[in-house]
Amino acid sequence: MTNTDLTPFNLAEINVADDSNAFHKLQYGALQRAKALELPSFEEEVWRYTQINDLDLSKYSIGAPGGEIHARGLTADVVDVAAVLEVVNGKLVTSQINDPNVSIFTALDDENVASGVGSVMTDAVDIFAEYNFALSTSPLVIRIARNSVVAKPIVIRHATSESDFAWFPRVVVIAEENSEATILEHQVSTDVEALICPVTEITAGQSARLKYLTVQELGPRVWQLASQISDIGRDAHVAVSHVAFGGGYARARIDTRMVGSGATGDIGAVYFGRKDTTLDFRTFQKHDAPHTNSNLLFKGAVDDRSRAIYTGMIRIEPDAGDVVAYQTNRNLKLSDEAWAESVPNLEIENNDVKCSHASAVGPVDADQRFYLESRGVPSEVAEALVVRGFFAEVLEDLPIPSIGIKTLERISELLSLEGVSL
Repeated sequence: MTNTDLTPFNLAEINVADDSNAFHKLQYGALQRAKALELPSFEEEVWRYTQINDLDLSKYSIGAPGGEIHARGLTADVVDVAAVLEVVNGKLVTSQINDPNVSIFTALDDENVASGVGSVMTDAVDIFAEYNFALSTSPLVIRIARNSVVAKPIVIRHATSESDFAWFPRVVVIAEENSEATILEHQVSTDVEALICPVTEITAGQSARLKYLTVQELGPRVWQLASQISDIGRDAHVAVSHVAFGGGYARARIDTRMVGSGATGDIGAVYFGRKDTTLDFRTFQKHDAPHTNSNLLFKGAVDDRSRAIYTGMIRIEPDAGDVVAYQTNRNLKLSDEAWAESVPNLEIENNDVKCSHASAVGPVDADQRFYLESRGVPSEVAEALVVRGFFAEVLEDLPIPSIGIKTLERISELLSLEGVSL
């Protein structure tokens, strides 16, 4: 498909066939729901502090023109994999499976796709998630076999290189009972003006262990409106991690639901804003079942005129006793024009809990900087070293060590530390 084949993104004029294909029927229903909704406003609490009112959908076209991945960024060294999937501008261009315990379904007429998409996000969290369901052209359903260990990472690359373009990546991960796997999703673009609305659904069956790492390296003129939602079953563990460097406005809503007794959810993020970037995170830790745990640690830095937004909610349901839940967000402000907002929240309906939340926005710690300066480290290098160390505890927990190393190297470059002997 060439650019001239793309359809202007005017929802009122878009139609999806309500035919015998099970997935198309679902898309048709999602489209009707989307047409009944209005775009969100920054006056809504979940969109507070954003520039969402500046989004003009009429600037974008939709379709699936395909293409090539022009940059591999932080994931370039990840080559020994269990599977690799590459979707470019809405078209699946690479699908390779190297591990028999990994099953991948991509065809729109496959019953696994029809039953998988929407199995966790049963109600769309916003209009962009409805758009995603209605207009996704290459949904991916990944199933990890029961009682299996997938030792090597599964890699998904979502690339955007089309100008004035909108598309809707969809990933569904089903980790069956007592399975183990690591998934790396890389979101990358060239310097184009684009709108990307990804949705990721994760199901972890009883005693499953899943690690999901998202690396976001989008161009400076890209809008991203992403949602990730996880259901964690009995005695299962899901760790979701995010590394974010790019986008003009890049938003990630992350819902982690402990639905089975003994479930554990870990949520981590490292982000670094420069120039006029806005990085926006909204997290929801929801404990439906007793004897569950969740721990969130987000660390970010903002420089130049960039902005960071974090709002989080821990929700403990009435029947969820013996719960431990933590939420921490810390931000470093590296320039006078940079800005960060951090708003943690708790809603607790059970007394048998141990919960805490913490947030901070401020400059580099003066005592730490002085300690280095007193030992002969130049002031600008001392500050950069403190910032580098600030991210260490999150980077050490990333499920793919090479990504942690590459991320630290990228941060060092941004801090002009790449030539400094450490």
